[in-house]
Amino acid sequence: MGAGCQRRIYDEAVREALIVLWEAADRICGKRLKAILPDMIDALERHGHLTLDSHVRDRLLAVSAATIDRLLAPIRREAKPRKKRRRPPKTREAIPIRTFADWQEPEPGYLEIDFVAHCGGSMSGEVIHTLVATDVCSGWTECVPLLAREQSLVAEALDIVFRRMPFPVRGIDSDNDSAFINETLLALCTARQIEFTRCRPHRKNDQAWVEQKNGAVVRRLVGHERFSGVLAGQALARLYQTARLYVNYFQPSFKLRAKRREGSKVARTYDQPRTPCERLIRHPAVGEQEKETLQLLRAKLGPLELLHCIREGQAALAALSSESNASSELGKKSLEQFLSLLPDLWRSGEVRPTHRRKPGAPHWWRTVKDPFEAVWPEVLGWLQCEPDATAKSLFERLQMMRPGEFADGQLRTLQRRVKEWRQIMARDLVYGCLDESEDASRAVVVGDAVEPGS
Repeated sequence: MGAGCQRRIYDEAVREALIVLWEAADRICGKRLKAILPDMIDALERHGHLTLDSHVRDRLLAVSAATIDRLLAPIRREAKPRKKRRRPPKTREAIPIRTFADWQEPEPGYLEIDFVAHCGGSMSGEVIHTLVATDVCSGWTECVPLLAREQSLVAEALDIVFRRMPFPVRGIDSDNDSAFINETLLALCTARQIEFTRCRPHRKNDQAWVEQKNGAVVRRLVGHERFSGVLAGQALARLYQTARLYVNYFQPSFKLRAKRREGSKVARTYDQPRTPCERLIRHPAVGEQEKETLQLLRAKLGPLELLHCIREGQAALAALSSESNASSELGKKSLEQFLSLLPDLWRSGEVRPTHRRKPGAPHWWRTVKDPFEAVWPEVLGWLQCEPDATAKSLFERLQMMRPGEFADGQLRTLQRRVKEWRQIMARDLVYGCLDESEDASRAVVVGDAVEPGS
């Protein structure tokens, strides 16, 4: 009994000394601590930091790495800070999931919402985000720029969207972005009795309606440049204020009715292209007062005036962009000048100032050495003697005179060189004739000052 108690006393002493040595070694693992124990014990005893009984010292030097880890295991558990277990937020659990197959011809008022980041390819720093809301039934689309992607700003932007919609909002469907899935937005929807759903994570097809508008509306209007700051936000807001009327009243779009798989292909059936305004006017669930308001506003709007304002807004954005070099004179024209330019705008290519790129320098240098550089003077001599000779006949002559030097694939290079020479010669003939005629007319004018036959 006494020997057992003595053994436990020594075991406890070994454990206490091992803790001191483990701390002095900066809490390394058992295998590394086993290797350094003799030197560590000598150093601590030499400096007077540790005094060990001979029996305890022998036990420490004989202990194995596995025993060290076993003795220190409860110490490590207590010393190591515990990680807080992240419990799934209750907000996410409270919002049901809606897939793309769950949309069964909903009435107007069920929106899909998403963000478009105007980051220019890099999400570093602060950038403007556009909140896009699209009605699944009609395709009516509203856009609101946000200077920061923050839940309180999202709630304010959604309040603007709800007031702009020509029908009462019955539900919204978002992705799993934390700016959407939060208590603020859930409380907003609960207070307004709006159904709030979310798509499956990493399944963009569940939000196909708004994803399509991200490209067809936002990117088509704004492009892919980087925008940040208050000035850019104000310019975007003015642009969207005009574009919402042009897109929703004068831009028809297709709507998918059904799709079926036929072997390896998918056959899709689309409805007749209609504007969101027309779809709302035709829908039986929209009230007569709302339909009359839509018709009156459509009658007052002019598509060309709206398009002119859109071009002005795009020119302002292009001037604010740090990467775009597009300076549009089109945005500075009056409405009458803008209308007069419409028939010939197609000749200038891209008319949207936000989508123009800086013209590149002409490619004048050679990337491959000219294979005919050494023989070109000789070829010119042949062309002077035989102007009608083809490039192919000249190339065959070169291959016969210099076997193995020219490959068959270099014929096209010689054809281009010969074509350029003939164009130069033809230009000289034309302008040479003009020069001679000018000299003749000058001789007639001066009369006696020019001797006949000179």
